Parts: sequence; C-alpha cells; structure tokens
Amino acid sequence: MTELDEIDRKIISQLQLNGRTTFEELGKLVGYTSMGAKKRVDRLLKTGVISISANLNTTSLNLFPAIVLLEMQSAEAMNELIKRFEYCPRVVHICTTLGGFNIIALVIAEDQETLESISMEKCSLRSGEGIRRSEFYPIGNIQYSPLLMVREYLTHKERKIAPCNVDCRPCSRYQSQKCVGCPTTQYYKGPL
Repeated sequence: MTELDEIDRKIISQLQLNGRTTFEELGKLVGYTSMGAKKRVDRLLKTGVISISANLNTTSLNLFPAIVLLEMQSAEAMNELIKRFEYCPRVVHICTTLGGFNIIALVIAEDQETLESISMEKCSLRSGEGIRRSEFYPIGNIQYSPLLMVREYLTHKERKIAPCNVDCRPCSRYQSQKCVGCPTTQYYKGPL
C-alpha cells in the first residue's frame, strides 16, 4: 500500500486543477527542482496512485448522464453483466456494492431519446439476465465538475455488432431515429 505525504498531496491537488502543470511549476509549488517534481510524478504514476488522462466535459458536449441501480440474483449474474459491458463506451463507471443494489453504474447518452433507449432496450444494462430489480435516474446537473472519464477510446466505429452483442440495425428505436446507435459500430449516427 502506498502512503501519500504532503508533497504528494500538493502535486496531486495541482494536477487535478490543471493536468498540464509543468514539472517546473510543480517543483516551485513543493520546493523541489523540476527533476525532483518529475521523479515524484513518475513514482505516483508507476505505483498506480494517479493516472493522467483527458476527461470530457459532459455539459459542453451536451451529453446526458444517468445512474443505473441493479439488484442481481447472484454473483455469477453480476460478473456476466460486468463482462458484457466492459467495452461499452456509454458506461462510464460500474461499481459493485454491498447494499440492496449490487451494481451502481454511471452511463451517458448523446441525447434524451438515446438515453431512453439505453434505459430500456436490449443494449441496456437493465436488460441482462439475472436482474431482480433495477432503477434508472437521469441526472439533471453534475455538481462540482461536469468532467467525466468517458471512454472515448472505445468509440472506434468498426464493429457490426456492439460489444454487448446487440445489433442496432433491427432495433425499432434506431430505425425511427430515436437512438443514434452504438458508438463502437459502423452504423453509429452520433457525435462521439
């Protein structure tokens, strides 16, 4: 287990405010040289304490986030569902819990109609086997920071079938243009 000292905390805090802070600026902040700050950042990266990535501003991109709560029948069903959506770019986070709901997920959609589709169609987290009950809560506003780790790197638009094994083409909502389709497929009609 890695422990953080005050220098680590200052560096992390500054990088959270501005991930492009230079090593020279970080060094001045903590009383180190730029090389000393670089070594600290490298250690934090190497030990997995931090990662440096680009988060997307869901507000400026006009994305629609929602929370999905799932109560699963078994650990096997839970693991299958998690595996099914591992490469879904709309699933921002999946957390397993010890409460009444076993899974809490944060999902995003490109528009209100697509959000409705991913709440109830075959491509929905709620459509999996072994789900006892589920709840779906569209999010009005994200407080503090609209920046989310949307997995844009998964939106390669090369597949014919989505990673969750759903074909968008025969879906009535896709055909009636009430859903933009899966961002991993050739048939995708959205901005991601």
